[in-house]
Amino acid sequence: MLDLKQCALGIEFGSTRIKAVLVDAAHAPVAQGDYTWENRLENGVWTYPLSAVHEGLQSAYAALAADVKAKFGQELTTVGCIGISAMMHGYLAFDKDGALLVPFRTWRNTMTGPAAEELTAAFGFNIPQRWSVAHLYQAMLNREEHLPRVEFFTTLAGYVHWKLTGEKVLGVGDASGMFPIDSATGGYDAAMLAKFNELAAKRGYPVNLAKLLPAVLPAGADAGTLTAEGAKLLDPTGTLQAGVPLCPPEGDAGTGMAATNSVAPRTGNVSAGTSIFAMVVLEKPLSKVYPEIDMVTTPSGEAVAMVHCNNCTSDLNAWVDLLAESAALCGAEINKGALFTKLFNESLKGAADCGGVTPVNYFSGESVTHFDAGLPLLLRRPDSNFTLANFMRASIYSAFATLAMGLDILKKENVAVDTLLGHGGLFKTPGVAQRYLAAAAGAPVTCMETAGEGGPYGMALLAAYRLNRADGETLAEYLDAKVFGAAKSVTLKPETADEAGFKAFLKGYEKALEAERAVV
Repeated sequence: MLDLKQCALGIEFGSTRIKAVLVDAAHAPVAQGDYTWENRLENGVWTYPLSAVHEGLQSAYAALAADVKAKFGQELTTVGCIGISAMMHGYLAFDKDGALLVPFRTWRNTMTGPAAEELTAAFGFNIPQRWSVAHLYQAMLNREEHLPRVEFFTTLAGYVHWKLTGEKVLGVGDASGMFPIDSATGGYDAAMLAKFNELAAKRGYPVNLAKLLPAVLPAGADAGTLTAEGAKLLDPTGTLQAGVPLCPPEGDAGTGMAATNSVAPRTGNVSAGTSIFAMVVLEKPLSKVYPEIDMVTTPSGEAVAMVHCNNCTSDLNAWVDLLAESAALCGAEINKGALFTKLFNESLKGAADCGGVTPVNYFSGESVTHFDAGLPLLLRRPDSNFTLANFMRASIYSAFATLAMGLDILKKENVAVDTLLGHGGLFKTPGVAQRYLAAAAGAPVTCMETAGEGGPYGMALLAAYRLNRADGETLAEYLDAKVFGAAKSVTLKPETADEAGFKAFLKGYEKALEAERAVV
Protein backbone atom coordinates (compact mmCIF):
# COMPACT_ATOMS: atom_id res chain seq x y z
CA MET A 1 0.00 0.00 0.00
CA LEU A 2 1.40 3.37 -1.05
CA ASP A 3 1.25 6.33 1.30
CA LEU A 4 0.11 8.68 -1.45
CA LYS A 5 0.72 11.82 0.59
CA GLN A 6 4.40 10.89 0.81
CA CYS A 7 4.65 10.40 -2.96
CA ALA A 8 5.79 13.05 -5.44
CA LEU A 9 4.61 13.28 -9.04
CA GLY A 10 6.62 14.70 -11.90
CA ILE A 11 5.15 15.28 -15.37
CA GLU A 12 7.45 16.38 -18.19
CA PHE A 13 6.51 17.49 -21.70
CA GLY A 14 9.35 16.29 -23.90
CA SER A 15 9.60 16.86 -27.62
CA THR A 16 8.20 13.43 -28.53
CA ARG A 17 6.84 12.07 -25.27
CA ILE A 18 4.93 13.36 -22.26
CA LYS A 19 5.85 11.25 -19.27
CA ALA A 20 4.55 11.09 -15.71
CA VAL A 21 6.63 9.50 -12.94
CA LEU A 22 5.54 8.85 -9.35
CA VAL A 23 8.23 8.39 -6.70
CA ASP A 24 7.68 7.07 -3.19
CA ALA A 25 9.07 8.34 0.12
CA ALA A 26 12.41 6.69 -0.71
CA HIS A 27 12.55 8.52 -4.07
CA ALA A 28 12.19 5.28 -6.01
CA PRO A 29 10.02 5.37 -9.16
CA VAL A 30 6.94 3.26 -8.44
CA ALA A 31 4.59 4.08 -11.31
CA GLN A 32 4.64 5.84 -14.64
CA GLY A 33 2.56 6.75 -17.64
CA ASP A 34 3.33 8.36 -20.96
CA TYR A 35 1.87 9.75 -24.15
CA THR A 36 3.54 10.05 -27.54
CA TRP A 37 3.21 13.26 -29.50
CA GLU A 38 5.11 15.17 -32.16
CA ASN A 39 5.60 18.78 -33.15
CA ARG A 40 4.20 20.08 -36.42
CA LEU A 41 5.68 22.41 -39.00
CA GLU A 42 2.80 24.77 -39.81
CA ASN A 43 3.30 27.87 -41.94
CA GLY A 44 7.04 27.58 -41.35
CA VAL A 45 6.65 27.38 -37.55
CA TRP A 46 7.41 24.37 -35.35
CA THR A 47 4.45 24.14 -32.98
CA TYR A 48 2.10 22.02 -30.87
CA PRO A 49 -1.59 22.94 -30.53
CA LEU A 50 -2.76 23.55 -26.97
CA SER A 51 -5.42 20.88 -27.48
CA ALA A 52 -2.57 18.37 -27.84
CA VAL A 53 -0.99 19.72 -24.64
CA HIS A 54 -4.22 19.09 -22.73
CA GLU A 55 -4.81 15.69 -24.31
CA GLY A 56 -1.26 14.58 -23.63
CA LEU A 57 -1.37 15.80 -20.02
CA GLN A 58 -4.56 13.87 -19.34
CA SER A 59 -3.41 10.74 -21.17
CA ALA A 60 -0.03 10.53 -19.42
CA TYR A 61 -1.69 11.07 -16.04
CA ALA A 62 -4.42 8.51 -16.78
CA ALA A 63 -1.78 5.93 -17.74
CA LEU A 64 0.07 6.61 -14.48
CA ALA A 65 -3.12 6.34 -12.43
CA ALA A 66 -3.88 3.02 -14.14
CA ASP A 67 -0.35 1.83 -13.31
CA VAL A 68 -0.88 2.71 -9.64
CA LYS A 69 -4.20 0.86 -9.66
CA ALA A 70 -2.67 -2.22 -11.29
CA LYS A 71 0.35 -2.38 -8.99
CA PHE A 72 -1.13 -1.31 -5.66
CA GLY A 73 -4.89 -1.61 -6.01
CA GLN A 74 -5.31 2.08 -5.11
CA GLU A 75 -7.13 4.97 -6.72
CA LEU A 76 -4.85 7.97 -7.22
CA THR A 77 -6.88 10.45 -5.17
CA THR A 78 -3.98 12.65 -4.07
CA VAL A 79 -0.19 12.92 -3.85
CA GLY A 80 2.17 14.88 -1.64
CA CYS A 81 3.35 17.29 -4.34
CA ILE A 82 3.18 17.72 -8.11
CA GLY A 83 5.78 19.22 -10.43
CA ILE A 84 5.42 20.21 -14.09
CA SER A 85 8.36 20.47 -16.46
CA ALA A 86 8.76 20.85 -20.19
CA MET A 87 11.10 21.72 -23.01
CA MET A 88 12.42 25.20 -22.33
CA HIS A 89 12.20 28.50 -24.20
CA GLY A 90 9.73 29.27 -26.97
CA TYR A 91 6.84 31.70 -26.98
CA LEU A 92 3.32 31.31 -25.58
CA ALA A 93 1.66 34.74 -25.50
CA PHE A 94 -1.79 35.43 -24.02
CA ASP A 95 -4.20 38.36 -23.82
CA LYS A 96 -6.02 39.68 -20.75
CA ASP A 97 -8.69 36.98 -21.10
CA GLY A 98 -6.14 34.16 -21.27
CA ALA A 99 -6.56 33.56 -25.00
CA LEU A 100 -3.52 32.38 -26.97
CA LEU A 101 -2.57 35.13 -29.43
CA VAL A 102 -0.38 33.20 -31.89
CA PRO A 103 0.39 29.48 -32.24
CA PHE A 104 2.98 28.19 -29.77
CA ARG A 105 6.47 28.85 -31.14
CA THR A 106 8.74 26.14 -29.77
CA TRP A 107 12.47 26.11 -29.01
CA ARG A 108 13.05 24.37 -32.34
CA ASN A 109 12.36 27.48 -34.42
CA THR A 110 15.31 29.44 -35.77
CA MET A 111 13.35 32.50 -36.88
CA THR A 112 14.64 35.13 -34.45
CA GLY A 113 18.17 35.75 -35.71
CA PRO A 114 17.98 39.59 -35.96
CA ALA A 115 16.39 39.89 -32.51
CA ALA A 116 18.87 37.53 -30.87
CA GLU A 117 21.80 39.38 -32.42
CA GLU A 118 20.55 42.82 -31.40
CA LEU A 119 19.70 41.77 -27.83
CA THR A 120 23.05 40.00 -27.38
CA ALA A 121 24.88 43.15 -28.43
CA ALA A 122 22.70 45.39 -26.23
CA PHE A 123 22.94 43.21 -23.12
CA GLY A 124 26.53 42.00 -23.47
CA PHE A 125 25.00 38.60 -22.74
CA ASN A 126 24.25 35.80 -25.19
CA ILE A 127 20.57 35.63 -26.13
CA PRO A 128 20.04 32.53 -28.31
CA GLN A 129 17.33 32.44 -30.96
CA ARG A 130 15.13 30.00 -29.02
CA TRP A 131 14.90 32.20 -25.90
CA SER A 132 11.46 33.61 -25.18
CA VAL A 133 12.61 37.22 -25.11
CA ALA A 134 14.15 36.79 -28.58
CA HIS A 135 10.75 35.62 -29.86
CA LEU A 136 9.03 38.62 -28.28
CA TYR A 137 11.53 41.12 -29.67
CA GLN A 138 11.48 39.50 -33.13
CA ALA A 139 7.71 39.93 -33.13
CA MET A 140 8.36 43.63 -32.48
CA LEU A 141 10.86 43.79 -35.34
CA ASN A 142 8.25 42.10 -37.54
CA ARG A 143 5.57 44.51 -36.28
CA GLU A 144 3.18 41.63 -35.57
CA GLU A 145 -0.39 42.71 -34.98
CA HIS A 146 -0.90 40.71 -31.76
CA LEU A 147 1.69 42.65 -29.72
CA PRO A 148 -0.56 45.38 -28.24
CA ARG A 149 -2.74 42.65 -26.71
CA VAL A 150 0.05 40.70 -24.98
CA GLU A 151 -0.74 40.56 -21.26
CA PHE A 152 1.51 37.65 -20.33
CA PHE A 153 3.93 35.24 -21.98
CA THR A 154 5.53 32.09 -20.67
CA THR A 155 7.01 28.69 -21.43
CA LEU A 156 5.16 25.40 -21.89
CA ALA A 157 5.81 24.35 -18.27
CA GLY A 158 4.66 27.76 -17.08
CA TYR A 159 1.47 27.46 -19.12
CA VAL A 160 0.51 24.04 -17.75
CA HIS A 161 1.33 25.10 -14.18
CA TRP A 162 -0.83 28.22 -14.64
CA LYS A 163 -3.75 26.10 -15.81
CA LEU A 164 -3.40 23.74 -12.83
CA THR A 165 -2.93 26.38 -10.11
CA GLY A 166 -3.84 29.80 -11.46
CA GLU A 167 -0.29 30.95 -10.62
CA LYS A 168 1.85 32.73 -13.24
CA VAL A 169 5.23 31.57 -11.94
CA LEU A 170 8.33 29.74 -13.15
CA GLY A 171 11.22 27.96 -11.53
CA VAL A 172 14.40 29.97 -11.87
CA GLY A 173 16.00 27.44 -14.22
CA ASP A 174 13.16 27.64 -16.73
CA ALA A 175 12.93 31.41 -16.28
CA SER A 176 16.61 31.69 -17.19
CA GLY A 177 15.68 30.47 -20.68
CA MET A 178 13.15 33.27 -21.06
CA PHE A 179 15.29 36.19 -19.89
CA PRO A 180 18.70 36.54 -18.17
CA ILE A 181 18.78 35.91 -14.42
CA ASP A 182 20.87 37.82 -11.89
CA SER A 183 22.27 35.01 -9.71
CA ALA A 184 22.90 37.49 -6.90
CA THR A 185 19.21 38.37 -6.55
CA GLY A 186 17.63 35.21 -7.96
CA GLY A 187 15.39 37.31 -10.23
CA TYR A 188 15.49 38.74 -13.73
CA ASP A 189 18.45 41.04 -14.38
CA ALA A 190 17.12 44.54 -13.62
CA ALA A 191 19.56 46.42 -15.85
CA MET A 192 18.73 44.20 -18.82
CA LEU A 193 15.00 44.58 -18.17
CA ALA A 194 15.43 48.35 -18.34
CA LYS A 195 17.50 48.07 -21.50
CA PHE A 196 14.85 45.89 -23.16
CA ASN A 197 12.14 48.42 -22.30
CA GLU A 198 14.23 51.14 -23.97
CA LEU A 199 14.72 49.05 -27.12
CA ALA A 200 11.04 48.15 -27.27
CA ALA A 201 9.98 51.78 -26.90
CA LYS A 202 12.27 52.76 -29.78
CA ARG A 203 10.50 50.13 -31.88
CA GLY A 204 7.13 51.64 -31.02
CA TYR A 205 6.14 49.12 -28.32
CA PRO A 206 6.41 50.72 -24.88
CA VAL A 207 6.27 47.86 -22.36
CA ASN A 208 7.17 47.02 -18.81
CA LEU A 209 8.70 43.62 -19.51
CA ALA A 210 8.75 42.60 -15.85
CA LYS A 211 4.93 42.70 -15.82
CA LEU A 212 4.69 40.41 -18.85
CA LEU A 213 7.04 37.74 -17.50
CA PRO A 214 6.12 35.06 -14.94
CA ALA A 215 7.38 35.51 -11.39
CA VAL A 216 10.61 33.64 -10.56
CA LEU A 217 10.81 31.03 -7.79
CA PRO A 218 13.72 28.89 -6.53
CA ALA A 219 13.51 25.13 -6.04
CA GLY A 220 11.58 24.17 -2.93
CA ALA A 221 9.38 27.27 -2.92
CA ASP A 222 5.59 27.24 -2.59
CA ALA A 223 4.21 27.54 -6.13
CA GLY A 224 0.50 27.22 -5.38
CA THR A 225 -1.96 24.37 -5.06
CA LEU A 226 -4.05 22.35 -7.46
CA THR A 227 -7.35 24.15 -8.00
CA ALA A 228 -10.67 22.42 -8.64
CA GLU A 229 -10.38 23.46 -12.29
CA GLY A 230 -6.80 22.21 -12.40
CA ALA A 231 -7.75 18.85 -10.90
CA LYS A 232 -10.49 18.45 -13.52
CA LEU A 233 -8.04 19.33 -16.30
CA LEU A 234 -5.48 16.81 -15.07
CA ASP A 235 -7.97 14.07 -14.19
CA PRO A 236 -11.35 14.46 -15.91
CA THR A 237 -12.67 11.40 -14.04
CA GLY A 238 -12.83 13.48 -10.84
CA THR A 239 -10.81 10.97 -8.80
CA LEU A 240 -7.92 13.37 -8.09
CA GLN A 241 -8.74 15.86 -5.35
CA ALA A 242 -7.89 19.56 -5.40
CA GLY A 243 -5.51 21.10 -2.88
CA VAL A 244 -2.30 19.22 -3.76
CA PRO A 245 0.78 21.48 -3.41
CA LEU A 246 2.85 22.17 -6.52
CA CYS A 247 6.53 23.00 -6.70
CA PRO A 248 7.90 25.61 -9.14
CA PRO A 249 7.59 24.47 -12.77
CA GLU A 250 10.94 23.81 -14.40
CA GLY A 251 12.55 23.33 -17.76
CA ASP A 252 14.01 20.10 -19.02
CA ALA A 253 17.53 21.38 -18.37
CA GLY A 254 16.83 21.85 -14.67
CA THR A 255 15.12 18.49 -14.31
CA GLY A 256 18.08 16.85 -16.02
CA MET A 257 20.39 18.42 -13.45
CA ALA A 258 18.21 17.15 -10.62
CA ALA A 259 17.95 13.65 -12.14
CA THR A 260 21.74 13.36 -12.28
CA ASN A 261 22.64 15.16 -9.05
CA SER A 262 24.42 17.84 -11.07
CA VAL A 263 23.41 21.02 -9.25
CA ALA A 264 26.67 21.89 -7.44
CA PRO A 265 29.78 23.60 -8.92
CA ARG A 266 32.11 21.29 -10.92
CA THR A 267 29.21 18.97 -11.77
CA GLY A 268 27.76 18.57 -15.23
CA ASN A 269 25.30 16.49 -17.20
CA VAL A 270 24.36 15.70 -20.76
CA SER A 271 20.69 15.21 -21.64
CA ALA A 272 20.17 13.42 -24.93
CA GLY A 273 16.85 13.19 -26.73
CA THR A 274 15.35 15.04 -29.70
CA SER A 275 17.75 17.83 -28.74
CA ILE A 276 20.96 17.45 -26.74
CA PHE A 277 22.50 19.76 -24.21
CA ALA A 278 25.38 19.79 -21.76
CA MET A 279 25.08 21.71 -18.50
CA VAL A 280 28.11 22.57 -16.37
CA VAL A 281 27.69 24.38 -13.05
CA LEU A 282 30.34 27.11 -12.94
CA GLU A 283 32.77 28.08 -10.21
CA LYS A 284 33.42 31.45 -11.88
CA PRO A 285 32.01 33.41 -14.84
CA LEU A 286 33.27 32.84 -18.38
CA SER A 287 35.76 35.40 -19.64
CA LYS A 288 33.53 36.66 -22.45
CA VAL A 289 30.26 36.19 -24.31
CA TYR A 290 30.04 33.21 -26.65
CA PRO A 291 27.09 32.90 -29.05
CA GLU A 292 27.44 29.11 -28.81
CA ILE A 293 27.06 29.05 -25.00
CA ASP A 294 23.83 29.79 -23.09
CA MET A 295 24.14 31.15 -19.58
CA VAL A 296 21.27 29.71 -17.53
CA THR A 297 20.87 28.53 -13.92
CA THR A 298 20.28 25.47 -11.79
CA PRO A 299 16.82 25.10 -10.19
CA SER A 300 18.38 26.87 -7.19
CA GLY A 301 19.79 29.77 -9.21
CA GLU A 302 23.51 28.96 -9.56
CA ALA A 303 25.14 29.98 -12.86
CA VAL A 304 25.38 27.26 -15.51
CA ALA A 305 27.10 27.17 -18.91
CA MET A 306 24.87 25.34 -21.36
CA VAL A 307 25.76 23.97 -24.78
CA HIS A 308 22.41 23.38 -26.48
CA CYS A 309 22.07 21.64 -29.83
CA ASN A 310 18.71 21.40 -31.55
CA ASN A 311 19.47 18.10 -33.24
CA CYS A 312 20.27 14.79 -31.60
CA THR A 313 18.19 11.62 -32.09
CA SER A 314 15.61 12.53 -34.77
CA ASP A 315 17.77 11.32 -37.66
CA LEU A 316 18.92 8.23 -35.74
CA ASN A 317 15.32 7.34 -34.91
CA ALA A 318 14.28 7.73 -38.54
CA TRP A 319 16.99 5.30 -39.66
CA VAL A 320 15.98 2.76 -37.01
CA ASP A 321 12.37 3.05 -38.17
CA LEU A 322 13.54 2.32 -41.72
CA LEU A 323 15.51 -0.72 -40.57
CA ALA A 324 12.48 -1.96 -38.63
CA GLU A 325 10.34 -1.56 -41.75
CA SER A 326 12.89 -3.54 -43.74
CA ALA A 327 12.85 -6.33 -41.15
CA ALA A 328 9.04 -6.41 -41.17
CA LEU A 329 9.12 -6.74 -44.96
CA CYS A 330 11.07 -9.97 -44.46
CA GLY A 331 8.46 -11.25 -42.03
CA ALA A 332 10.28 -10.47 -38.77
CA GLU A 333 8.28 -9.22 -35.79
CA ILE A 334 10.41 -6.50 -34.27
CA ASN A 335 10.17 -4.93 -30.84
CA LYS A 336 11.47 -1.40 -31.35
CA GLY A 337 13.24 -1.25 -27.97
CA ALA A 338 14.98 -4.56 -28.61
CA LEU A 339 16.00 -3.39 -32.08
CA PHE A 340 17.61 -0.26 -30.66
CA THR A 341 19.57 -2.40 -28.21
CA LYS A 342 20.78 -4.78 -30.93
CA LEU A 343 21.79 -1.95 -33.26
CA PHE A 344 23.56 0.00 -30.52
CA ASN A 345 25.54 -3.08 -29.50
CA GLU A 346 26.32 -3.79 -33.16
CA SER A 347 27.87 -0.32 -33.41
CA LEU A 348 30.61 -1.41 -31.00
CA LYS A 349 31.95 -3.63 -33.81
CA GLY A 350 32.44 -0.59 -36.05
CA ALA A 351 35.71 1.22 -36.71
CA ALA A 352 36.64 3.91 -34.20
CA ASP A 353 36.43 6.52 -37.02
CA CYS A 354 33.27 4.90 -38.51
CA GLY A 355 35.08 3.86 -41.68
CA GLY A 356 34.43 7.08 -43.57
CA VAL A 357 30.64 7.08 -43.09
CA THR A 358 29.31 10.53 -42.14
CA PRO A 359 25.66 11.29 -41.35
CA VAL A 360 24.64 14.90 -40.73
CA ASN A 361 21.68 14.76 -38.34
CA TYR A 362 20.25 18.26 -38.88
CA PHE A 363 16.46 18.07 -39.01
CA SER A 364 16.25 21.74 -38.04
CA GLY A 365 18.51 24.76 -37.73
CA GLU A 366 21.48 24.69 -35.39
CA SER A 367 22.70 27.76 -33.49
CA VAL A 368 26.07 26.31 -32.46
CA THR A 369 27.09 25.95 -36.11
CA HIS A 370 24.94 28.88 -37.31
CA PHE A 371 22.39 27.08 -39.48
CA ASP A 372 18.92 28.61 -39.84
CA ALA A 373 17.48 25.38 -41.28
CA GLY A 374 18.49 21.76 -41.45
CA LEU A 375 18.67 18.97 -44.01
CA PRO A 376 19.61 15.42 -42.95
CA LEU A 377 22.44 14.05 -45.09
CA LEU A 378 24.35 10.77 -45.34
CA LEU A 379 27.76 11.13 -46.97
CA ARG A 380 30.38 8.50 -47.80
CA ARG A 381 33.20 8.10 -50.25
CA PRO A 382 33.32 5.23 -52.75
CA ASP A 383 36.02 3.57 -50.65
CA SER A 384 34.18 3.97 -47.33
CA ASN A 385 33.57 0.81 -45.34
CA PHE A 386 29.77 1.01 -45.41
CA THR A 387 28.73 -1.66 -42.90
CA LEU A 388 25.83 -1.72 -40.49
CA ALA A 389 28.23 -1.42 -37.55
CA ASN A 390 29.99 1.62 -39.01
CA PHE A 391 26.69 3.21 -40.02
CA MET A 392 25.22 2.83 -36.53
CA ARG A 393 28.37 4.05 -34.83
CA ALA A 394 28.46 7.06 -37.15
CA SER A 395 24.80 7.82 -36.47
CA ILE A 396 25.41 7.84 -32.70
CA TYR A 397 28.61 9.88 -33.14
CA SER A 398 26.58 12.34 -35.21
CA ALA A 399 24.23 12.85 -32.25
CA PHE A 400 27.23 14.09 -30.22
CA ALA A 401 29.22 15.92 -32.93
CA THR A 402 27.82 19.44 -32.62
CA LEU A 403 27.81 19.17 -28.83
CA ALA A 404 31.53 18.37 -28.94
CA MET A 405 32.17 21.61 -30.83
CA GLY A 406 30.50 23.60 -28.05
CA LEU A 407 32.28 21.71 -25.29
CA ASP A 408 35.61 22.67 -26.86
CA ILE A 409 34.84 26.28 -25.93
CA LEU A 410 34.42 25.35 -22.27
CA LYS A 411 37.72 23.46 -22.37
CA LYS A 412 39.46 26.61 -23.64
CA GLU A 413 37.85 28.52 -20.76
CA ASN A 414 39.37 25.97 -18.33
CA VAL A 415 35.92 25.16 -16.94
CA ALA A 416 36.38 22.45 -14.31
CA VAL A 417 34.08 19.44 -14.29
CA ASP A 418 34.82 16.26 -12.36
CA THR A 419 32.55 14.04 -14.43
CA LEU A 420 29.63 14.32 -16.82
CA LEU A 421 26.40 12.50 -15.98
CA GLY A 422 24.62 11.10 -19.02
CA HIS A 423 20.85 10.65 -19.03
CA GLY A 424 17.95 10.26 -21.42
CA GLY A 425 16.85 7.54 -23.78
CA LEU A 426 20.10 7.52 -25.77
CA PHE A 427 21.85 6.02 -22.73
CA LYS A 428 19.42 3.15 -22.13
CA THR A 429 21.71 0.59 -23.78
CA PRO A 430 24.56 0.21 -21.26
CA GLY A 431 28.08 1.10 -22.31
CA VAL A 432 27.41 2.36 -25.84
CA ALA A 433 26.36 6.03 -26.07
CA GLN A 434 28.07 6.54 -22.71
CA ARG A 435 31.36 5.32 -24.18
CA TYR A 436 31.02 7.47 -27.28
CA LEU A 437 30.15 10.58 -25.27
CA ALA A 438 33.29 10.08 -23.17
CA ALA A 439 35.29 10.09 -26.40
CA ALA A 440 33.46 13.17 -27.73
CA ALA A 441 33.81 15.15 -24.49
CA GLY A 442 37.28 13.91 -23.57
CA ALA A 443 36.02 13.37 -20.02
CA PRO A 444 34.67 10.57 -17.84
CA VAL A 445 30.94 9.95 -18.24
CA THR A 446 28.81 8.44 -15.48
CA CYS A 447 25.41 6.82 -15.91
CA MET A 448 23.19 5.96 -12.97
CA GLU A 449 20.56 3.24 -12.81
CA THR A 450 17.99 5.97 -13.48
CA ALA A 451 19.82 7.24 -16.60
CA GLY A 452 16.94 6.29 -18.86
CA GLU A 453 14.36 8.00 -16.62
CA GLY A 454 15.66 11.48 -17.39
CA GLY A 455 13.71 14.67 -16.80
CA PRO A 456 10.38 13.31 -15.50
CA TYR A 457 12.26 11.60 -12.66
CA GLY A 458 14.16 14.82 -12.00
CA MET A 459 10.89 16.74 -11.84
CA ALA A 460 9.52 14.22 -9.34
CA LEU A 461 12.65 14.77 -7.23
CA LEU A 462 12.10 18.55 -7.30
CA ALA A 463 8.52 17.94 -6.16
CA ALA A 464 9.85 15.68 -3.37
CA TYR A 465 12.26 18.43 -2.32
CA ARG A 466 9.34 20.86 -2.04
CA LEU A 467 7.50 18.26 0.03
CA ASN A 468 10.26 17.07 2.36
CA ARG A 469 13.09 19.59 2.64
CA ALA A 470 14.23 20.73 6.05
CA ASP A 471 14.63 24.42 6.89
CA GLY A 472 17.84 25.69 5.35
CA GLU A 473 18.51 22.47 3.44
CA THR A 474 19.77 23.24 -0.06
CA LEU A 475 18.80 21.24 -3.11
CA ALA A 476 22.38 19.96 -3.49
CA GLU A 477 22.38 18.79 0.14
CA TYR A 478 18.99 17.12 -0.23
CA LEU A 479 19.98 15.24 -3.37
CA ASP A 480 23.33 14.16 -1.94
CA ALA A 481 22.02 12.95 1.40
CA LYS A 482 18.52 11.69 0.68
CA VAL A 483 18.43 10.61 -2.95
CA PHE A 484 21.79 9.68 -4.45
CA GLY A 485 23.85 8.69 -1.42
CA ALA A 486 23.61 4.97 -2.24
CA ALA A 487 22.85 5.26 -5.95
CA LYS A 488 24.46 2.69 -8.24
CA SER A 489 26.38 4.10 -11.17
CA VAL A 490 28.94 3.18 -13.82
CA THR A 491 31.69 5.55 -14.97
CA LEU A 492 33.54 5.13 -18.25
CA LYS A 493 36.73 7.03 -19.02
CA PRO A 494 37.51 7.94 -22.63
CA GLU A 495 39.50 5.28 -24.47
CA THR A 496 42.49 6.53 -26.49
CA ALA A 497 41.39 4.79 -29.69
CA ASP A 498 37.84 6.11 -29.34
CA GLU A 499 39.04 9.69 -28.80
CA ALA A 500 41.28 9.54 -31.88
CA GLY A 501 38.48 7.96 -33.90
CA PHE A 502 35.93 10.56 -32.85
CA LYS A 503 38.33 13.41 -33.72
CA ALA A 504 38.79 11.89 -37.19
CA PHE A 505 35.02 11.52 -37.56
CA LEU A 506 34.50 15.13 -36.44
CA LYS A 507 36.85 16.41 -39.15
CA GLY A 508 34.73 14.62 -41.73
CA TYR A 509 31.56 15.92 -40.07
CA GLU A 510 32.80 19.51 -40.31
CA LYS A 511 33.52 19.01 -44.02
CA ALA A 512 30.05 17.53 -44.43
CA LEU A 513 28.60 20.69 -42.86
CA GLU A 514 30.19 22.64 -45.72
CA ALA A 515 28.15 20.53 -48.12
CA GLU A 516 25.09 21.05 -45.93
CA ARG A 517 25.58 24.82 -46.03
CA ALA A 518 25.73 24.76 -49.81
CA VAL A 519 22.31 23.11 -50.20
CA VAL A 520 20.23 24.43 -47.28
